[in-house]
Amino acid sequence: MRKLLSATLLLLAALPVVCQQAPPITVNVSAVNLLATVRDKHGNIVRNLSKDDFTLEQDGKSQPITYFAKESDLPLTLGLLVDTSLSQRQVLDQERAASRTFLDRVLREDKDKAFLIHFDHEVELVQDLTSSRQKLLAAIDQLHTPQFSQSSSGGSSGGSSGGDGRGSHGHGHGGGTLLYDSVYLASDELMKKQQGRKALVILTDGVDRGSKESLHEALEAALRADTLIYCILFAEKEEGHGNGGGFGGPRMGGGGMGGGGMGGGRGGGYPRRTEESRPDGKKILEQMAQTSGGRFFEVSKKETLDKIYADLDEELHNQYVLGYSPGKDDATTGYHKLHLTVKQKDTQVQTRDGFYIESK
Repeated sequence: MRKLLSATLLLLAALPVVCQQAPPITVNVSAVNLLATVRDKHGNIVRNLSKDDFTLEQDGKSQPITYFAKESDLPLTLGLLVDTSLSQRQVLDQERAASRTFLDRVLREDKDKAFLIHFDHEVELVQDLTSSRQKLLAAIDQLHTPQFSQSSSGGSSGGSSGGDGRGSHGHGHGGGTLLYDSVYLASDELMKKQQGRKALVILTDGVDRGSKESLHEALEAALRADTLIYCILFAEKEEGHGNGGGFGGPRMGGGGMGGGGMGGGRGGGYPRRTEESRPDGKKILEQMAQTSGGRFFEVSKKETLDKIYADLDEELHNQYVLGYSPGKDDATTGYHKLHLTVKQKDTQVQTRDGFYIESK
C-alpha cells in the first residue's frame, strides 16, 4: 500500500513537468469561412462568379480557397436591434411596420431563426431566438419609447418583458442609447453560439449614449461571432441624423442579458480607431457595417425603409461562401486581416475585414 501511494505521489509530482513540455496554446481553428456579396459598378448584385474569380489573402499572404458555394440555402440567424430611445419616437411606428414586413418575407420557418432586441437606456431581449413568425411579429408590436415615472428609485415605468423571461439590464435613471452594449450582447451571448449565416440588422440614428462597452469592443464581439452587421440610419431631421450629442467619455451602466456579466479585460489585435468626443452617428454605422462585412443604409424620401429592407432581403439570399484552412504559421491566436478581391473589373466585394482565432 505504501509503495503504491509513493508511486502515485511521484506521478503527480511529475505532471507539471509533462505539462510544461506541451505547447502552451492550442489554436481552435480548422477552417475560416466568410460571406461575400459582389456588386457591379451600377450596384447590382453579381451572381455568376466561380471560385476561380476570387483571390484571398490573410495578413498579406495568399490563401488557397478550399470551399466555395453560392449559398442562399444555408440557415440564417437574424438579430433585429431597434433603437427605442426618445430620439426615435417620431419614426418608431414606421420601424415597426417595415420590420414586420421584412421578417415576414425573409424568414423561412423551416430553416431560419431570429431574435428581437430593443435598446434605449437599457438593452432588452424582447424575443429570444425562434423560428415562429407569430412570436416575432407579436414582439415587434411591443416596441415603444421608454416611459419614465417619478419613483424614488429613479427607474422607468412600463417596458416589455423578454420573450424567454430574461430581465432587462441598463441604467436606473433617465435617457440613454446603449447601441454598443446591444451589439456586444447580441453577438457574444446569442450569435456566438449559432452556426451558419449570421447577421444583425440595426435600426438607429447611430449615436451611443452611456454604453459600458466601447465601439471597438462591440465590433470585436461581432467579428468573434462571425456576424455581419447591417446598419440602417433612421433619424428625425431635427435630430441631425445623429451628428450631435453622445458621450465620448467614460461609459456608464449597461449589463448582460439573463443576469450574465459582460466580462472584461478583452484584448485582441483589432486596430482601434480614435473616438470623437461628439461622434457622428453616420460614420459610426458605416464603420460597423464595413468592418463586419455588412452594409450601411440611410433612410430618405428616395430610399424608404421598405425599399432598404427589400434590398437587404435580396442580398441575404445572394451571397457567396468561401472557406480556407490556415497553415500552422498562419493560425496564431488573435486578430488576422482578410482581403478578398474579384478578378472581374468594375466590381466591388463586400465582406468582413478580418477575424479572430481563439485559444482553447
